[in-house]
Formats: sequence, C-alpha cells, structure tokens
Amino acid sequence: MVFHSNTMSLKDSIKNNPGIKKLVHRMLIPANEARPRLWVKWFVNPFVHKKGKGAKIRPRTRVDVLPFNQFILGDHSTIEDFSTINNGVGDVIIGHHTLIGMGNTIIGPITIGNNVIFAQNIVASALNHEYRDVTLPIHEQKILTAAIIVEDECWVAANAVITSGVTIGKHSVIAAGAVVTKNIPPYSVAVGNPAKVIKQYDFEKQEWVRV
Repeated sequence: MVFHSNTMSLKDSIKNNPGIKKLVHRMLIPANEARPRLWVKWFVNPFVHKKGKGAKIRPRTRVDVLPFNQFILGDHSTIEDFSTINNGVGDVIIGHHTLIGMGNTIIGPITIGNNVIFAQNIVASALNHEYRDVTLPIHEQKILTAAIIVEDECWVAANAVITSGVTIGKHSVIAAGAVVTKNIPPYSVAVGNPAKVIKQYDFEKQEWVRV
C-alpha cells in the first residue's frame, strides 16, 4: 500500500507540473510520435503491465503502451496481428477469454470484458480532439476523453466503430460496419450508422424479439 501511495503521489506531481510533465513525456516518447521508446518497451512495460496466463499478443501488433496508464490483458485472451493498442490517454483493460481480431485499433480509456469477440478492422477510440477554437490548428487544442465500456460476452462484427463515452451492455451484438455513438442496452442487436437497436432478448419469452 505504501508503494502504491508513493507511486500515485509521484504521478500526480508530474501531472501538475507542466515542465516536468513535458520532460518525462519526451523521455518516454519521441517528439511527434505515439509509440514509446524502445527502452520503455523492453525495460519498463514488462514490469508495470499485466498479461494473464495463456494470453497472447501476436508479433505484428503495435503495442503503444506507456507506464503511467494501465494495460491489462486477461487470461487466455489474444490480440491478433496488425492491431494497435494505445493507453497514452487512458487505461486499456481487456478481460479473460477475449479476442481482439486482426487490424483493430483500441485507444483508451477503455474496458473490454470477459468472453468478448472483436472481429476485424474495428476502431474503438475513447479519444477526441477539441476543434472549436478556430485560431489554433486542431492538433494544438485539447484532447478530450470519455471512457468506453464493452461488457462481458459481446460480439462486435467487422469494421464497426465505437466512439468515446459509449457503453455496450452484456451479450450484445454490434453488426458489421455499425457506428456506435450511444449506449447499447444489454442483450441487444444494433445495426447502422448511427447504430440503432433492432432486437432485444426477452427473458419471459426466451427469444430475441424485434423492437
């Protein structure tokens, strides 16, 4: 507990001092890049982040994770090739027995539950850029974040997009190509852009019904 408290205190001190924060950031990440320096990847991240029993990260995955936010991959979960995982602006937490398919982009803060299937080429980004100040280029404006939550047993089909601040309820299905901009209730099927619920499971009838 003492170590955790001291770690949090150091983290808060860095965050609250713009000069130190900029220096630490430059030490961890090269200028104008998102991926960490090799020394962070090799000598820091393995001791900070958690990879469960039987978990696999395929060799062609781009793992842009940094020590100041969490990255957790649960037991027997897999991240397939050509995916990008980024915790630079928020934690990335993936549960047990979950598959992150080929070509996914996962940007925290995001929590993905147990027994979840992400198919191919899905973008789940909890990050947005401020744009309303027209005197500044967008890349110089604030970064906005709102956490994404994908609950247990969901299936997100290929080419779907999950936007910041969205919760997808337990055992829901997101159709291929859907753009999820609002919360999806548990036990639902959602399709389209923006995604709309077309079916929900009725526990009294014990069947899926159209809504």
